[in-house]
Amino acid sequence: MSFTLGLTGMDQATESALKAAFNEVAGRIREWSMVAENDADYIIVDMDSMYGPMSWLRLHAAGKQVIALTSASRTQADFLLPRPFDARQLGAVLGEIGGGIAEIPPAPAPVVVPAPEPVRAPEPAPPPAIAAPPPAQAPAPPPPAPPPVAITASAPPAPPAVAAAPPAPVAPPASAAPPAPIAVAPAAAGPEEPAAQAVRSTAFSHWLRPGALTGRARYQSGKGPELFIDFAQRRYFGPATLKPLAEYFVANVGLRDFEQLDDRAWQTATASLGEAQALARLQWFGGLLAGEGKLLPGSDPDGRFVLSKWPQTEREYPRHFRIATAMMKGPSTIAEITAASSVPAADVIDFINANLATGFAESSGDGGKSGGLLDRLRGR
Repeated sequence: MSFTLGLTGMDQATESALKAAFNEVAGRIREWSMVAENDADYIIVDMDSMYGPMSWLRLHAAGKQVIALTSASRTQADFLLPRPFDARQLGAVLGEIGGGIAEIPPAPAPVVVPAPEPVRAPEPAPPPAIAAPPPAQAPAPPPPAPPPVAITASAPPAPPAVAAAPPAPVAPPASAAPPAPIAVAPAAAGPEEPAAQAVRSTAFSHWLRPGALTGRARYQSGKGPELFIDFAQRRYFGPATLKPLAEYFVANVGLRDFEQLDDRAWQTATASLGEAQALARLQWFGGLLAGEGKLLPGSDPDGRFVLSKWPQTEREYPRHFRIATAMMKGPSTIAEITAASSVPAADVIDFINANLATGFAESSGDGGKSGGLLDRLRGR
């Protein structure tokens, strides 16, 4: 049986190191061959890179077998290649998949001949120990007297117990009102998803749409930063930067993953977190990561795009200022925006996806309408 291996979601240095490791073990894993990503049965994804988690999500949805390259001890992928890696570890992972393919044996340890021990004169035997006399045993105490048996007058049999009525419920004081539940908004008429389907696990971006949820909640996954989200006011408290939240937009999230908070818990948790931020900022970040350098479904790749208003540009992405400046001049194709901003096309496309998702950008190639995934991200 033959197996094919591909690489994606990593920088050039990591890709070169993996190819070198594969070539080193190629003689022992003849059943394996390295091919392009689209033709591979098993694909190594660098989960520690920016685009790695989104690559895993795309490949997982396509039914591909993913080997996660990561420094973490656990992964959601099918197989784990720990970082830092070498040829032996790569061979071991491929051997596990291929069913016992030999891995590269470790280098033999040098044989160390121990030096002969010097001959020592026998030591004189120690004098026999003088055993101490056993301690005198105290006489055993007499057994305790049995407790007296209480004699009571026999009482008539008790009548059958009558179940007591349950106590009336005590109304909680006004100050201890329970938190408002996190409710799923009813689905809009038309081709949108039904409410029953929305309750199931779905992408994190789905819950950020206007009207998807109401109430206040805390969200945290793994060791990621805490988010305190007010769905009704469309704001949140969390880290000042966005990149630490990238992993939240990879795995599916269910309604049960949000911890609802009452007014007191909300005030206590957010009192020291500074100013609230607009929830649309997280929507924008979800749109930025969703395409991985490719235009999302629903927009014409040959169309023209323009910013209807100036968006908030993030310091983590300094190139976006140049892209926004080029797009404010008027409807332009992706190639024209790329040339005007001197920014790679993949970054331009990610920026367009993010601003289409939040309504800051419009597409004139399809009459200004963006369907499919973009509409779901924006919450139309």
